[in-house]
Amino acid sequence: MSNQMKTITVIGAGGKMGMRISANLQQSDYQVFYCENSPQAQTQISAQGREISDAGSVVPLSDVVILAVPDIVLGKVSEAVVPQMKSGAVLLTLDPAAAYANLIAQRDDIEYAVAHPCHPSVFLQRYTKEEHEDAFGGVAAIQHIAAAYESGSDEQKAELSKVISVMYGPVDQVHWVTVTQLAYLEPTLVETVACMVGAFMKEALDETVKHSGVPEEAAKAMLYGHIQIALAVAFRATNPFSDACMIAMEYGREKIVKPDWKQIFDQKELDIVIARMLKIDAIRR
Repeated sequence: MSNQMKTITVIGAGGKMGMRISANLQQSDYQVFYCENSPQAQTQISAQGREISDAGSVVPLSDVVILAVPDIVLGKVSEAVVPQMKSGAVLLTLDPAAAYANLIAQRDDIEYAVAHPCHPSVFLQRYTKEEHEDAFGGVAAIQHIAAAYESGSDEQKAELSKVISVMYGPVDQVHWVTVTQLAYLEPTLVETVACMVGAFMKEALDETVKHSGVPEEAAKAMLYGHIQIALAVAFRATNPFSDACMIAMEYGREKIVKPDWKQIFDQKELDIVIARMLKIDAIRR
């Protein structure tokens, strides 16, 4: 297998993630083919000056095939794409759920990888208007990437790092983990916990305004500032929480957090949440 990766095909190039990564790949030195079945999405691709290709014609030519499609259809799409790939090529998916659940079509003579953006850190120092506006990443604000590539060589991994850094750029570092470890990062850490807490804080904000009658802008000002302080103290130990705050925090744990909450890190619980996300009865072993 050649270590060089020069030709890339994006399947689902007109979707949300497909459009994002295509915008960066379009500006690169890679030869990139854009594939999309939806007529409406094809219009969006063409509007950006990208030529639409037939997957059956370009997949066999590609060193890397990126499946930028929703998790719940990854298995079906991979069954159509994988048989067309050339020996030694890499199939790259953007989320770990389907790979963890063993839904991706398999071939012994191709490689498999997953790469997911970490998104720009809340602690990132931003200097320009574009960086401040880029909350998602992939435009101006630098981000890290978590990726899994368990069977390839170090040389192949280095080449794949270049592809990943372009499609998600600007990128600081690609962190290599296993597929299972990546699944613990997302969904468990960032969706089951962080995104849930974010949505919960919004619900608490709305309830504060509704219950107390405090002006919404005052509540937002208080919460937004304290989110920053809470994260800085908890993760960077900039200052300790006050004694009174610690008492209130412990009261919050008693009232809100279940004592056995850490069971979400049991692998059987990871299996359950991923099966729910993929809308299947159970993952495959």
